[in-house]
Amino acid sequence: MARKIDRRIVKVEVKGKAAPQALPETRTADNVVHMHEKLERPEMLIGSTYKIKTPQSDHALYVTINDIVLNQGTEHELRRPFEIFINSKNMDHFQWIVALTRIISAVFRKGGDVTFLVEELHSVFDPRGGYFKKGGRFVPSLVAEIGDVLEHHLRSIGILKDVGPDAHRQKLIDEKREQYRRQRGDDSLDTESGFPTHAEVCGKCSTKAMIFMDGCLTCLNCGESKCG
Repeated sequence: MARKIDRRIVKVEVKGKAAPQALPETRTADNVVHMHEKLERPEMLIGSTYKIKTPQSDHALYVTINDIVLNQGTEHELRRPFEIFINSKNMDHFQWIVALTRIISAVFRKGGDVTFLVEELHSVFDPRGGYFKKGGRFVPSLVAEIGDVLEHHLRSIGILKDVGPDAHRQKLIDEKREQYRRQRGDDSLDTESGFPTHAEVCGKCSTKAMIFMDGCLTCLNCGESKCG
């Protein structure tokens, strides 16, 4: 039955069953440290410096990637990239290099998956054209080569896993290489890359190793074939 209250309420009392008491907290504190942008930089970081020498410049670039070790000495220990620096005597690219390193470093410290940076850097093409690295691999730009350095570093610290050809495909590649060598001889192979001098660039691995063999275009580096 509803009852109208026409006076000011000064006291409230609950009659009947007592209210249940709050259960004690049973969850354990999460002591695992995750990467985040407010993580303070330690006094010392471990890292690696990579040298990039391109035919487009007389001066080399030196790319340094420093890593931070999270949860050191525990089962959750993890090495993550924290910052990147690029130095060179060539000052022509100074502004965009500083901007690029600051942005990449900010992404590193943000945490989460940073492997997408590799693909983004590989997607940059120089309007003046790219160049071939030692081994016959085509690099579309200097930025893409920085992406190669980042990819190599992420693999070295275990964030990216090596995804090479499986045993069956590797066996096929080795057989095709040996077959070509027997048919054409070693004189037809490039001394630096080890692939045929007349080979085309493979669209999958960007290596100058695609040749016409047994009626089909086949890559002697990754095994890619136009015949499936």
